[in-house]
Amino acid sequence: METLFELIRRLIDIPSVTGEEGDVATFVEKTLAARGFQVRLQEVESGRYNVYALTNGKPKVVLCTHLDTVPPFYESSEDEEFIYGRGACDAKGCLAAMVEAATRLREQNVEGLGLLFVVGEEVDSIGAKTANRLEPGSSFVLVGEPTESRMASGHKGTFGFVLRTRGRAAHSAYPELGDSAIERMMDVLEKIRRADWGQSSALGPATVNVGKLAGGVAPNVIAAEARADVLVRLIGKAAEAEARLQEILGGDPHIEYQVFSKNDAVTCETLPGFDVAPVSFGTDIPALTGLGKPLLLGPGSIHDAHGANEKVGKQEAVRAVDLYYQAASELLERAS
Repeated sequence: METLFELIRRLIDIPSVTGEEGDVATFVEKTLAARGFQVRLQEVESGRYNVYALTNGKPKVVLCTHLDTVPPFYESSEDEEFIYGRGACDAKGCLAAMVEAATRLREQNVEGLGLLFVVGEEVDSIGAKTANRLEPGSSFVLVGEPTESRMASGHKGTFGFVLRTRGRAAHSAYPELGDSAIERMMDVLEKIRRADWGQSSALGPATVNVGKLAGGVAPNVIAAEARADVLVRLIGKAAEAEARLQEILGGDPHIEYQVFSKNDAVTCETLPGFDVAPVSFGTDIPALTGLGKPLLLGPGSIHDAHGANEKVGKQEAVRAVDLYYQAASELLERAS
């Protein structure tokens, strides 16, 4: 049986960029089966599988994190303090710590514990949405993400949309003969950026990011089309944010939008004795509608995720095993 650090490195060294999680799912399935868990693969799409494992009996508590990573792949390495590589903290360090904690509980003949490792969290949460068909009937789901080992009291929601503006092309020497889609886009983006999207004492202010911007064909041509991809990190309801956007657009027939992400802000359960703080990033929690009340906890920092120097602290990973063990034990007692 691998040690915790060996398991983290083995997981990192199996590339699992979103859409290509098949090999890591197979490895996790075999690892859990060798440790005595009842394991099944749940097909999400061809070659893509969630991994679902149980101790004994119907699950009351499920430990859940994701198998996929963002690109590009970086293999593992380590020094005295950290393990490095793609997925080190987001979220293969969480996964390994959950496996170790669950193994300890299984060896104590604990009943009612499940493990769920899903695909697609980094893109569309398709694995989490598919996992709801498992119908485990659990009371709690403890989700692993890099929260710096603090139990998250909640996280922001998302309202993401593609904005398109239309105009009329013309020679730039005669702008009065055209209608600039780029200028229209600049005006509406300024209104969006200055709008009040809400503020919360728990989650702070909602934030707006214009992540992509494109339009026009040449500097001497009035632009006929423009596009912007916008993501609002919400502190409330996504439906309210969409209504606010519609008010800003004012029914302008030259502007249209298409939503690509729409999730309400999340409130999480917490347990006494744990450090608690909110986070701003999103998770699979809004998609995990069938697994009970959510909690959110994991080793590592989101500021290290998605970068070339992604890492997880070795001692923090060891502590995460204890934290997951403690949290699962308390939740199992509460659910009994």
